[in-house]
Amino acid sequence: MARRLIPLLDRVLIEKVTPPTKSLGGVLLPESATSKVNEGKVIAVGPGRRSQSGELIPVSVKEGDRVMLPEYGGMQVKLEGKELNIFRDEELIGILTG
Repeated sequence: MARRLIPLLDRVLIEKVTPPTKSLGGVLLPESATSKVNEGKVIAVGPGRRSQSGELIPVSVKEGDRVMLPEYGGMQVKLEGKELNIFRDEELIGILTG
């Protein structure tokens, strides 16, 4: 049975993008160029958080967005053999386009 994790409040479920180990021309990339993973794909988002007045503040990203991640932070979870990360919306650095 497949399980799906739906984040609560302003949390975002991210799958980190695995950097390539070879260039398009077939050249092996050094480990230092592939060791930092600071990009991820949004898998699921929570509904948002409530303001002091009770208004819902929606999350700024949506499922499928590619985002820039901070070097530290988030919480690692394992779901159905995949390693995923949960970040708060405010921790994400930005949305990658193009």
